[in-house]
Amino acid sequence: MKIAVLSDTHNVLRPEVIEIIKGSDAVIHGGDINSQDILDEIKSAMKHNAPLFVVRGNNDKEWAENLPVSLNFELCGLKFFLTHNRKDIPQDVKADIIIFGHSHKYYEENINGQLWLNPGGCGRKRFSLPLTMAIMNVNDNGYSIEKIELEG
Repeated sequence: MKIAVLSDTHNVLRPEVIEIIKGSDAVIHGGDINSQDILDEIKSAMKHNAPLFVVRGNNDKEWAENLPVSLNFELCGLKFFLTHNRKDIPQDVKADIIIFGHSHKYYEENINGQLWLNPGGCGRKRFSLPLTMAIMNVNDNGYSIEKIELEG
């Protein structure tokens, strides 16, 4: 299974990101989408019946009030915890993979058997950070993460 992992689109959905979404079997978005239009674009680019997991970021205002701040879900037998801000991750979180955004800085580390992943920001260029996202490939042997650097 190929999973597109993105965050901090900030009202910009780049063509490269759309192409990755089109080729993915699931999409995980760590918040700061900024508009329902961008969420609709993501949904329309996705494969039919592909799951979408999304949380509200600090810049997602009234339009996103029904989106959760955090989300627990399972994909391919792996337990995920998703939130926008790393500060909102409980110390005793029970998950194989913890995904967050907010900082726009790519981060990937295995901590006590859990993968902590921030795909970075893939919308508007912020600070001097590169535009990034991740692709997670899951198969019978486990999973792998591919960092994607986008044109900016």
